[in-house]
Amino acid sequence: MQCPKCGHPDTKVLDTRTGKASHSIRRRRQCLACEYRFTTIEEILREGLVVIKRDGRREEFDRLKLLSGIRKATEKRPIQAEQIEMLIAEVTDALEREFDTEIPSKAIGEYIMNGLKRIDKIAYVRFASVYKDFRDFDELAREVSQLKRTR
Repeated sequence: MQCPKCGHPDTKVLDTRTGKASHSIRRRRQCLACEYRFTTIEEILREGLVVIKRDGRREEFDRLKLLSGIRKATEKRPIQAEQIEMLIAEVTDALEREFDTEIPSKAIGEYIMNGLKRIDKIAYVRFASVYKDFRDFDELAREVSQLKRTR
């Protein structure tokens, strides 16, 4: 594993733990050159998953698109990168359990929103405002009001 700070090719594993539902492995590593510590998450590569978009188009499932959307919603929020990685692993595992190889984009959005709701309410509202495509302030206000009631 290459060090993300200095690029040195050798690291040592300090700690290994299984992730939620034992579908991933979290490793704490240290660079042998600069001693920088970082975390990696190892999970099964999911191949052959297809996302069915709202307009009926089909495209290959892309984990990086999930990561990008969640990062935008969590930008400048007190959320650790590890929490985001665990959320993506949880969402992907849940989708694979519920669906075979074709996953509706709506299900992906719902799982992400539910996960963000647990992690950070502001990130949830940010994601929901894009995902649900609010047309005006009243729709957003209703969503926030509903979120307050479910505390």
